Amino acid sequence: MNRALMTVLAALVLVPYGSSTASASDSSDSGPRTTHGPCQYTRTPDEPPARPVPLPPDPRHTPSHGAVTMAVPTSQGPLPLRLDRAKAPCTVQSFVHLARHHFYDHTVCHRLTAYPTLAVLQCGDPTGTGEGGPGYKYKDELPVDLPPAPSDPTGVRRLYGRGLLAMANAGPDTNGSQFFVVYGDSALRPNYTVFGTVGAAGLETLDKIAAGGIQPTAQDPAPVDGTPALRTELRSVRPTCRP
Repeated sequence: MNRALMTVLAALVLVPYGSSTASASDSSDSGPRTTHGPCQYTRTPDEPPARPVPLPPDPRHTPSHGAVTMAVPTSQGPLPLRLDRAKAPCTVQSFVHLARHHFYDHTVCHRLTAYPTLAVLQCGDPTGTGEGGPGYKYKDELPVDLPPAPSDPTGVRRLYGRGLLAMANAGPDTNGSQFFVVYGDSALRPNYTVFGTVGAAGLETLDKIAAGGIQPTAQDPAPVDGTPALRTELRSVRPTCRP
């Protein structure tokens, strides 16, 4: 079943997880189906991992203070990230776990959007198709401090401001490996876990990618949603200090 990160705008930010290049045998059959800590990382047998990776650690006292800085060199420039444990401890724990297992290395950011109210780059799928994940899911840690989006008179949508780092999902408690970085203020329902920010050098890289535009297709010669024209590969994702 395809999964999608849905906006309440005229656009859909798709994050399907169903097909992948991995087989079910790539997922370890040993160990629990769900971890027993507060994060409850849960295997998704029908959606095997795009790359073999075990469930993250899930200690009873999940670290919930401080920040983890990540070095993310890409083919278009640096994309340094700062992960905020206080905002989303389970998400940070999972992201660092995937990075330590080289899950994100040499993966291509598969989606760029350029709507007036949705400007994001989406990454985190080793298959590069938008259909790959880590073979597990976990709970939401939704933001409670985002301001109302000025473009939404109803007050329902929130401002996901330039520079935020957030998880893509397919509905409640379906976080996996795919994430998005916001290069222009965007209006979304507050249904997407914010777990960090992009550094200044990363914003320059995002601006470069956005300026390159989106690959045209036979159906749409000037798309506002699709594959970045500038191929953007995450060459590695590593903590720059001991998390």
